Amino acid sequence: MHKKTLIRLATALLGSALLSSGIAQAAPTASAGTLKVGMEISYPPFESYDGDKVVGFDPDVSMALAKALGDLQVEFVDTRFPNLILGLNANRYDTIISGMYITDERTKQAEAIPYAQVGTSIMVRSDSTAKPQRLEDLCGMKVGLQQGTNWINQLNNVSAEHCTQPITISEFPTNAEASQALLSGNIQAHLEISAAAQMIVDKARGRILISSQEALDPQTLGIYVKKGNAELLEALRGALETYKKSSEYGELLKKYNLEPA
Repeated sequence: MHKKTLIRLATALLGSALLSSGIAQAAPTASAGTLKVGMEISYPPFESYDGDKVVGFDPDVSMALAKALGDLQVEFVDTRFPNLILGLNANRYDTIISGMYITDERTKQAEAIPYAQVGTSIMVRSDSTAKPQRLEDLCGMKVGLQQGTNWINQLNNVSAEHCTQPITISEFPTNAEASQALLSGNIQAHLEISAAAQMIVDKARGRILISSQEALDPQTLGIYVKKGNAELLEALRGALETYKKSSEYGELLKKYNLEPA
């Protein structure tokens, strides 16, 4: 038998032995033994710093998936939200897990795996006379949101199709800056994912409230992987499907006021 054939046979037999013994091979990542996750670590409750530790829904999901992929270490790469997909495609990290909606525009640039669902809330100052319930109620108002979010297109469409007085949109580098603009009166309403909106309201101590009674425009959140990285994509997809069947996943969704994907 040819030497190369013997090597291939030995490799195949070793892989079978590992699988039969329950030892899974680690998923392919840019750095062996480490899953690098891109996220903007200033977006509670999805991700934020508690001292030097990164905490929140996405870090919890990341660590659960890394464990399922072969007890990988997790490294979080703090990146501004508008630059996350650029960083992924520049190989700065293996995946994005950062409360990012799945949209047609984004899936043209990277592959997405659904991992949770969330709606949108409208926030206003507690002393505001306007209490918008729907996006259409924002006509004629100054609305703030974080730069790079998908709501810009939605608000522009609502403004063009439903408003006699247009919606004025202001983008801010971070969620916290948008909240501060609301408190200072520079904007009249702040649009945010429902789970994050509730945390903003809690921190504002009565100065901000959620005016919309129901979560608006439910969207699916996605884990993003660079196009062409099929091996990691399928490994993450399989790990997530296993995780979704666990009680831990359901408890995590409940904790952060999210729905299953």
